[in-house]
Amino acid sequence: MSNQRIRFFFMVMAAFLGLSLQVSAQQFSVHATADTNHIRLGEPVKLQVEVKIPASLKGQYQLSMAVLPDSFEHFEVVERAKLDTLAPTADFSGIFRQTTTLTSFDSGQWNIPPIKYELIKPDQTVDSAFTEPLVIDVNTVAVDTSKAFKPIKSIRGVAWNFMDYIWYFVMGGVAVLLIGFVIWWFFLRKKKAPVVVAPPAPKETPYQVAMRELHTLETDQPWHQDVKAYYTTLTDVLRNYFEQQFKIAALEQTSAELLQNIKPVTILNQQRDKLQAILTVADLAKFAKLQPSPEDHAECLQKAIAIVEWTKPKPVAETAGEKAAPTKSAL
Repeated sequence: MSNQRIRFFFMVMAAFLGLSLQVSAQQFSVHATADTNHIRLGEPVKLQVEVKIPASLKGQYQLSMAVLPDSFEHFEVVERAKLDTLAPTADFSGIFRQTTTLTSFDSGQWNIPPIKYELIKPDQTVDSAFTEPLVIDVNTVAVDTSKAFKPIKSIRGVAWNFMDYIWYFVMGGVAVLLIGFVIWWFFLRKKKAPVVVAPPAPKETPYQVAMRELHTLETDQPWHQDVKAYYTTLTDVLRNYFEQQFKIAALEQTSAELLQNIKPVTILNQQRDKLQAILTVADLAKFAKLQPSPEDHAECLQKAIAIVEWTKPKPVAETAGEKAAPTKSAL
C-alpha cells in the first residue's frame, strides 16, 4: 500500500512538472545575444534580439518593438538590420529577430542595458518582457611605449583620374548634340511658340539655402566656441541640401550609408572624396573626441562649399532662351 502511494505521488509530480514546462515554454519572451564580448575602440559588435509570441494568441496581438537611440550608454548605433520573421512552431505563433550593429569609442567595461518589449493582447492587457543585460569590454589599441610617438598624418585624397570619367564625358557630349539638334529643329525650322510665363520660382532654392548657411559659418567661425557643434551644423547643412536637391534621405543615414547611396547620383558621386573627408573628420570630432586643427575646420568648410557649387542645378531654361534671342532679331 505504501509503494502504491509513492508511485501515485511521483505520477502526480511528473504530470505537474510537464504542465509547468509546457506553460513556461509558451510565455511571451525576449532574448538578447552579442556576437562578441570583447572589442577594440571603433570595432563593431552585433546585438541580436529574438522575440517569441506564444501559440495561444495566433496573431491576435500587437507587439511594441523597442528602438534603440543612435547613442546610449557609451555605445553608438552603426546599422539597423531589417526585422526577420521566422516560421511559427507548435509552441510559438510568431518568432522575430532583429540585429543591430553597435560600436564604442570609450574604453572600459560597459553594459548594454535591458531592452523592454510590450505585448498587447486582445483583451487589451499588456505583458512586458526585458532582454538580459550584456557586458562588453572595450579595449584600447596596444601601443609600444618603447618607441617614439609619430605625429598624426593629414588626410590624403585620391588623385583625380580622367579615364575614370571618360564615358561620362562621351555621354555628355552626345546629350549636348541631341539637345542642340532639338533646339535647331523646333526653334529655327519652325515658328517659335508663344512664350508661356512660368510660375514664380521659390524664394530660395536648396542651393541658395545651403550657400547662405555655409557662408554664415565662414563668417561666424563657430569652431572657436564649440568644435562638436560646428561639425554637427556643417554636416546637417550638407545632408539637408542632399535631401532637397537629390531626394536622398541623408538625415536618416549614417556616414557609411550616405556614401553608399550617393553612387547613383553621378554629379554628386564625383565629389565623393571631398564628402568622405568631411564626414571622417566630423565623426572623429563628434564621437571620438578628436580636436582637429583650425586649418582642418576651414578646409572642411571650403570642401563643403565646393561640393554645393559643383552640384548646383544648371539653368537650362535660361540658357536656351539666351541662345534663341539673337535668332529672333535676325529673322
